Amino acid sequence: MNIGQAAEASGVSAKMIRYYEDIGLIAPAARSGNNYRIYVEDQVHVLRFVKRARSLGFSLEETEALLKLWQDRSRSSAAVKEIATAHIDDLERRIAEMQGMVKTLKNLAHCCGGDHRPECPILDDLAGDRPDADVSPASLPFQEGRST
Repeated sequence: MNIGQAAEASGVSAKMIRYYEDIGLIAPAARSGNNYRIYVEDQVHVLRFVKRARSLGFSLEETEALLKLWQDRSRSSAAVKEIATAHIDDLERRIAEMQGMVKTLKNLAHCCGGDHRPECPILDDLAGDRPDADVSPASLPFQEGRST
């Protein structure tokens, strides 16, 4: 099958397939006499694996490591679990950071009058002009579930 058919069968765009080949994540496809890429079902299966790993947020490096482990039948599942649990820890850390950002922005939005006046605590905070800039959400006057 050609790259367009492989893209359709795997759900990975042709552009990303070429990129994954260029960076060595996947093996380059064989070439036809007219230099078109030719893919077989096993390569499409690899592309589906990559797509699923990326959809779960694994980095290219993690995806490469998981792909190598998947292809190595002598692997131990401990190595796979180590990558997955490290990724879980990273996701949980990023989720906590984003929840903190949401809480801070909710508090800043609550403090903003949203009226015709130019004063805006949101812009002041972004510019670092607030005396309490870089404060934690807990120190702001409004907290979810409680208003002042």
